[in-house]
Amino acid sequence: MEKNLTSGSVFKTILGFSLPFLLSNFLQTLYGMADLFIIGQFNGVESTTAVSIGSQVMHMITVMIVGIAMGTTVVIGICMGANDKKKMSLAVGNTVTLFTIISVAITVILICLVNVITRVMCTPQEAVNGTVQYLTVCFIGIPFITAYNIISAIFRGMGDSKSPMYFVAVACVINIILDVIFIGGLGLGPMGAALGTTVSQTLSVIVALIVISRKENGLKISKACLKPDKNVMKEILKVGIPVSLQDGFIQISFIIITIFANRRGLNDAAAVGIVEKIISVIFLVPSSMLSSVSSLTAQNIGAKKHGRAKETLGYAITICVIFGVAASVFMVLFAEPVVGIFTNDRISVSMGSQYLRGYVWDCIFAGVHFCFSGYFCAYGLSGISFVHNCASILCARIPLSYYASVHYKDTLFPMGIASPAGSALSVVICIVAFVWMCRKGINRVERQ
Repeated sequence: MEKNLTSGSVFKTILGFSLPFLLSNFLQTLYGMADLFIIGQFNGVESTTAVSIGSQVMHMITVMIVGIAMGTTVVIGICMGANDKKKMSLAVGNTVTLFTIISVAITVILICLVNVITRVMCTPQEAVNGTVQYLTVCFIGIPFITAYNIISAIFRGMGDSKSPMYFVAVACVINIILDVIFIGGLGLGPMGAALGTTVSQTLSVIVALIVISRKENGLKISKACLKPDKNVMKEILKVGIPVSLQDGFIQISFIIITIFANRRGLNDAAAVGIVEKIISVIFLVPSSMLSSVSSLTAQNIGAKKHGRAKETLGYAITICVIFGVAASVFMVLFAEPVVGIFTNDRISVSMGSQYLRGYVWDCIFAGVHFCFSGYFCAYGLSGISFVHNCASILCARIPLSYYASVHYKDTLFPMGIASPAGSALSVVICIVAFVWMCRKGINRVERQ
C-alpha cells in the first residue's frame, strides 16, 4: 500500500503515480458521462438538461470535499517522507472523524435546500421535476461519496494511486449496468440516473473497506487516533479549506455560466451541460497532475528534497502543456461529432460545438496553474491558489461570460473563450508567486 516517492527518476515517478490516478478520474467521470449518454438515448432534452444541471451541482460538492481531503493527502505525504508512522495514524483517524461530521451536516442541509438550489440554477421549467429528483437522491448518497474520496486521499498520501483506481472501477461498471436498468428498463428517468450513481458509490466504499481490512498497510488506527487532535486537524484544514473554497468558487463560476446559458433557452442549456461533461474528460490530465504534484511534492518536502520537488513541478507542467495543445487542436477539428455523441438534437449539437471550440483552449492554461496549485498546497501555501482562482473568476471568467451571453445571442463561442482568458490570468499570478517563493527561499534546495 505504501510507496516512497522520493527517489528514482522524477519523470518515471510522475508517470507511475499519475497514470493510475488519471484512470481513476476517468472512470469516476464516466459516471456522469454514462448518466448523460444513457438518459439521452431513452429520454428527451428536458431529462438531459435535468441530469446535466444536477450533475453540475453534485460535481461542485464533490470537488469541495476532495479539496478538503487534499489536506489529508499533504499531511500524510509529509509524514510518509519523514517516516513518521505515529503522526500518520493520527492524521488518518482525525480525517475519519472530521469527514464523518462534515458529510452528515452537508447531507441534511442540502436535502432541505434542494428546491431552492433548483430555482437558483434557473432550471428551465420543463426540467425542474427531473432536477429535483436527481439532486434529492444524490444528496442522500453524499456520505458514501465522501467516504470514497477520503479513502482515496489517504491512499494517495501514502504513495498508492492504484488501489483507488480499482475501487472506482467497480463503481463505474455497476453504475453503467444500473443506469441501463433504472433508466432504460424501469423508465425512472433522472431519478434512475441518480440511483445508479448513489448505489454504485455505496458498493465501491464497501469493497474498499473490505480490502483495507484484509490488507497490511503499516498503520495502527486506535480509538485514540479518532479523537480530534487540534494540531493535526489544523494542518489538514490549513491546506484543505483554501483548496475547497477555491474549487467551490470555480464550480460556482461554472454554475453561474450555466445559469447564463439556461436563460437563453433549453437548447443552449443542454449544449453547455454536454460540453461541461466533455471538458471534464479533457481536464482529467491537468487534474491528475495537480494531485500528483501535491502528493509527490509533499513526500519530498518531508524528506527535505526541495530540488526534487521543483523538478516534479517542471515535468508536470511540460506534460500538461503538450497534452493541452494536442487536445485543443483535436476538439477544434472534431467538435460536432464529439458533441453529437450525447444528443441527436441538431441545434444543441451546433451550439455545443461553438462553445467547445472556445472553451477547450482552457486545457492548456489550466494545466499550468493546476500544477502550480498542487505545488503550493504541498508547501502549505494553498492560499495562493485561492487568490489566483478568485482573481480569475471575478476579473475574467464571470464578467466575460456574462458579456458574451448578452451580446452574442447567436453563438456560444465567445462564452467559451471566457474560461481560457481566466486561466491565463491565473498562470501569470502563479509565476509571480513561484518567483517570490524562490527569492524567499521557501522552496530552497537542501544541501546534502
